[in-house]
Amino acid sequence: MKSASSYIWSVLFCFFSVVVFGQTANNSGEKAGQAISATYTVSGYLKDHNGYSSANVEVVLSNTSEEFKATSNYSGYYEISGVPSGSYIIELRKENHVEYGEVIINGEDVVQNFQIKNKGDYELSEVLLNVESVKSEIEKKGFAVNVIETEEAAVRNIQTNELLNRSVGVKIRQGGGLGSSVDYNLNGMSGNSIQIFIDGIPLSSYGSSFDLSSISPSMIERIDVYKGVVPAELAFDALGGAINVILRDDFRTQINASVSYGSFNTFQSNFNAVYQAENSGFFVKASGFYNHSDNDYEVWGRNVYNILPNGKYDYVKVKRFNDEYSSRGGILEAGFKKVNWADKFSVGYTASDSYNEIQHGAYMTIPYKGRFMEAEAGIVNLTYEKSDLFIKGLDFNFHGLYNERKRTINDTVTWTYNWSGELSRDRKGDPIPSQRGAQQGAPTIANIYRDIYSFRGGLTYSFNNNHKIGLHHVLYNISREQNDELWNGIRKNFIETRELEKNISSFSYESRWFNDKLKANVFGKYYQQKTRQMDPGVETIDGEEVRVEEYFSNNFDYTGYGMALSYLVNSGIAILGSAEKALRLPTDNEIFGDVGENVAENSGLEPEQSNNYNLGFKIGPYKIGEHSVSLYASGFLRDTRGMIVREPQMTLNDAQQTAPFVNLRGTESKGFDAELNYIFKDNLNLLVNLSKFNTRMSTKYDSNGKVLFNYNVQIPSEPFFTANASARYSFKNVFQKESLLNIYYNYAFVDSFYNVWVVNKRSGLENSMVPEQHIRDVGLSYVFPKKNLIVSFDANNIFNKQAYDNFAVQKPGRAFYLKLNYSINKF
Repeated sequence: MKSASSYIWSVLFCFFSVVVFGQTANNSGEKAGQAISATYTVSGYLKDHNGYSSANVEVVLSNTSEEFKATSNYSGYYEISGVPSGSYIIELRKENHVEYGEVIINGEDVVQNFQIKNKGDYELSEVLLNVESVKSEIEKKGFAVNVIETEEAAVRNIQTNELLNRSVGVKIRQGGGLGSSVDYNLNGMSGNSIQIFIDGIPLSSYGSSFDLSSISPSMIERIDVYKGVVPAELAFDALGGAINVILRDDFRTQINASVSYGSFNTFQSNFNAVYQAENSGFFVKASGFYNHSDNDYEVWGRNVYNILPNGKYDYVKVKRFNDEYSSRGGILEAGFKKVNWADKFSVGYTASDSYNEIQHGAYMTIPYKGRFMEAEAGIVNLTYEKSDLFIKGLDFNFHGLYNERKRTINDTVTWTYNWSGELSRDRKGDPIPSQRGAQQGAPTIANIYRDIYSFRGGLTYSFNNNHKIGLHHVLYNISREQNDELWNGIRKNFIETRELEKNISSFSYESRWFNDKLKANVFGKYYQQKTRQMDPGVETIDGEEVRVEEYFSNNFDYTGYGMALSYLVNSGIAILGSAEKALRLPTDNEIFGDVGENVAENSGLEPEQSNNYNLGFKIGPYKIGEHSVSLYASGFLRDTRGMIVREPQMTLNDAQQTAPFVNLRGTESKGFDAELNYIFKDNLNLLVNLSKFNTRMSTKYDSNGKVLFNYNVQIPSEPFFTANASARYSFKNVFQKESLLNIYYNYAFVDSFYNVWVVNKRSGLENSMVPEQHIRDVGLSYVFPKKNLIVSFDANNIFNKQAYDNFAVQKPGRAFYLKLNYSINKF
C-alpha cells in the first residue's frame, strides 16, 4: 500500500508540473521583462441603515479585466488583498439587495467603510437592483434543494447535525449522545443512500474520527441539501440525496476560537487561524478541534431494566455508564490563491483520533461495560483550481486525497452487567459470565486498517452566459486489512484483506432560456464498482494445520441519467421539477461488515437503484412594508429496487445485537415537504416546516408467485412524519450601545413509528413502537459592541422528554450549554 501511495503522488507531481508549466508558458509572453506589479488591500466595515454591523455581505471589486471577492464577517469587516492600482467598481450584495460604489487605488492600501442604505437613499451614485442571493439562486435551479445558512448557528451552541435536523425534509437519527453513530434521512431515503460532502469531497474519505460533529457551524459558509436528484458536479452515487457542506473561504488574516461546556461533562472547542500574504497570494490556514462528553445522561422506559436473581424485571431510571466519547484533530493547509497560474493551489494535512465507549448493541436491552473503540486517521490532500484554463470559459478543478486509517474494537470483559453498572448475579449471588466470553460475542481486540485514495476532477466550459457543459470524474479506492490480537496459534498471523474501488463519471449540460425564465440541467452518469476479499483459514492435512485462502470478488457496471428544470413565472414565483434514474453502490462497511457499528458481513449485497421524481414551487420572499414572507413546497416519489437497509426483524430479539445490511425487493416512497418563513424588520424571524411521507414494500409476489407477507407494509425504523418550528427575536442596544441580544426557541415533532414489520396492528406491539416525540429548546446569545466576543446559552429538551432515534435508542434529556466565541480580524 505504501508503494501505491508513492506512485500516486509521483503521478500527481508530474501532472501538476505540466499544468503549471502550461499556465506559465501561456502567460510568459505578456509577463517577460516586466517586474511584478505591486498590489494593495481594500478593507473596511459595513453597517446597515440602523448603524449595526452587516455580516455575510458579498463584496465584489471589479474593473474591465479583473474581479476580486470577499465576504464580511460578524463584525461587518471585509478585506480584499492583492489588488493592483486603478479604478474599480465595488458591489455590496446581500440577499435581494445590491449597492454600487467606486474605489480608487493609487499606490497605497485603501480603507473604505460603507453604510448600506434604504431604498431611495444612496451614496456614490448607488443603484438598488433586484439580484438573487446565492441561496435563492441555488434553490431556483430546478433541483429539490434547500440551502441552510449558518449565520445564526455560528453564535450558538448548536452542532452541525442539529442544524440539519431542523431543515425541511431532513431527519437526523443518532444512536445516543455526542460521538454516536448518525443516520441521515431525506424524504424517506436514509443510510448510505444519502452522501455527505465537505466542499464536494465525500465525508467517508476522512474516517470515523472526523465527522460533521467535528466541524463548527462558524467554519461553514452554507449547507446545500439535495433531495432525490443530485447534480452531476458532485459525481458520486448519492441515490437518495446529498448534503454538501461549503466551508468558509475568506482568505484574510484572522483568528477565531470558541469553547463550550455543558451537561454530561460535555466540552467542545475549536480554533481557526488564517494568514494571508498581501502581495504574493500565499496563505496558511490552521485549525483544530477537541470534543469530549461523558454521555452519562439518564435513560428509562421499556428497554431499561435489571433482571433480578429471581428472573423478574426491575425497570429503573439510571445514568449511562459506558458511553464516554473524545475526539481531537488538526488541519494545516498552505498554498496560493488568486495568482496567475491558479485560482487556488494548496496542499494540506489532517490528523484526527477518537475514543468511543460502546454502551450497548443495536438495541438498549443489554448494557455493556468495558467495550470501546479507538480510531485514528492521517490525510494528505492536494487542491488545484483554475478558471479560464488555456482558453476563456474553460474551468478546471482537481482534488486528490490519500488517507491512512486505523480502528480498534476492544471487547475483553467476560462478565455481564445490569443497567445500574453492577455485575449481574444469579440466585446464589455469583457473577454471571457472558455466554461467549465478552460483552458482544467472543473476546476481541480487532484492528481494521484502511488505506484510501480518492481523486476528483472536473472540467466545465461556458460557451456564453446561457450554455455550459461539464465533465466530472471520481475515483475512490479503499483497501482494508483486519486481524485480531486475540487470535491464537496459526491464526495469530492471519490478515484478512478487503478492497473496494468506485469509478463514477458524469456529463452535464446547463442552459438558460427566455431571459433566464427557463433553466435546464441535463446530465448522465456512469457507475463502476469492483470488490475483492480474501479470508485466510485453517485446514488440517495429514495431522497438520495448514493455511488456506478463500477469495470472493464482485463487479458492478451501471448507467444513470436525469434532468432538472425551473421556470420563473415572475421574479417571486418559481416552478421546480427534477427526475433521475439513480444508483447507489454498497459501501465497504455494508459488504464487509463493521464490528464497531454492530454490522454483520454480507458479501452478496447488490447496488440499490431508484427512479426519483420531484415537483414543487418556491414563492418569495415577498416584502410588504417591514414584513417578508416566503413559501416552499415540494412533492416527491421514490421508486426503489434493492433498497439497502439494516435487516428488519419480525420481533425485537434481545440476543441479536448485530445485523447485516440486506437488499429489500421493491419499495416506494411518496410524500411532500413544505416550509414557511416570516421576517419582521430585522427583529423577528419565524420558520415552520414539515415533512410527511410513506415508504412501503411495493413488490407483491415472491419468486414462487406467493404474496409477500410485507407487501404494502411500512418500512420499519423510518420516522415518516416530522415537523419543526423556530423563532428568533433580536434586541438592539441591550446593556451597551451597538450590542445585540438574540432569543431563540425551537420545537421538534416526530410521529410514532415501529421498529418491526407491522402487517396488522395487534396487542403486544407496544414494545416495538417508538412513541410520539415533542422536543423544545430555548437559547440566547449576546454580541458585544465590538462584535469580536459572543456569549451564548442553550437549554435543550427543556421539559426532559424522552427522545429516541435508531432502534428506540434513547437520546439525551434536558441539557444546558454555555459557549464563548472570540475573533480577531484585524492585525
